[in-house]
Amino acid sequence: MGNPTVTSTSRVESQAVRHLGRTRKEGNGTNRTTLDLPDSVVVSQRGAVTLVRLSRPAKRNAIDGEMIAGIEAVFNSPPEGTRAIVVHGEGSHFCAGADLALVAAADGVAALHLSRIAHQGFDRIEHGAVPVVAALHGAVIGGGLEIAAAAHIRVAERSAFYALPEGMRGIFVGGGGAVRLPRLIGASRMIDMMLTGRTYSAGEGAALGFSQYVVEDGEGISKAIELAERITTNATLSNFAVLQALPRIARSDPEAGLLMESLMWAIAANDAEAKARIHDFLQKRAAKVSHREPGLPMRPFDTAE
Repeated sequence: MGNPTVTSTSRVESQAVRHLGRTRKEGNGTNRTTLDLPDSVVVSQRGAVTLVRLSRPAKRNAIDGEMIAGIEAVFNSPPEGTRAIVVHGEGSHFCAGADLALVAAADGVAALHLSRIAHQGFDRIEHGAVPVVAALHGAVIGGGLEIAAAAHIRVAERSAFYALPEGMRGIFVGGGGAVRLPRLIGASRMIDMMLTGRTYSAGEGAALGFSQYVVEDGEGISKAIELAERITTNATLSNFAVLQALPRIARSDPEAGLLMESLMWAIAANDAEAKARIHDFLQKRAAKVSHREPGLPMRPFDTAE
């Protein structure tokens, strides 16, 4: 039986509008450089959604310096027209963490440098210009979990599993996991994973904060694209506020956070796009918020938000 994730990846990317490599042929026959990427980072576009594929399947998409540089490049300067990004892995796994062959060969200075460039690269995922959805399957281990944690929304296929084997390997997390993962799952759970080698399945992970969605195997990328396309329909300033203001408010002291919230609310509410959307709602030209419980009819809500 074929790997459903591989099939899903091929089908989705065959529908992409264009693939982006080192150069692109223009209409006048000239080539224009778009992104200088290593072979381990493959980028394509599907309308306003850009797909970023980690592509070292023979190494379970293990992270090396070139991959980090490619991630930083594309998230720092997404292709023109990008309003959301989906990051996913090629083959049977999302990402099995750092390439340990490189770690074994590195001295202390080189290891420190690799960790700092990982911080810089993965920071662009979390604090870049557009929302990021991660489609997870197979191994989401070590550095792979650190990449996933930097995304804003995570969709896990049933095959996904989470692990932090750094303690077993005699090392430590180095890609921002010590900061991001405790926010998602709590420091005590992360300590347990690192000290005992405990792993979590996709279903367990959703309940604990590793992901927001769980889907069947082979459906992760499609669901991630569906969510990303929905995100692209939001007001630009609202997406900016969610990405840039909300995390900082959550980390600030309450008084400063409430003031920042008020300022962001006032700026967003005064935006022309917000005014138009609210006007459409008041004129009953916009859909109402609704929710469907399993087995029950849809219930619409007339709200001011």
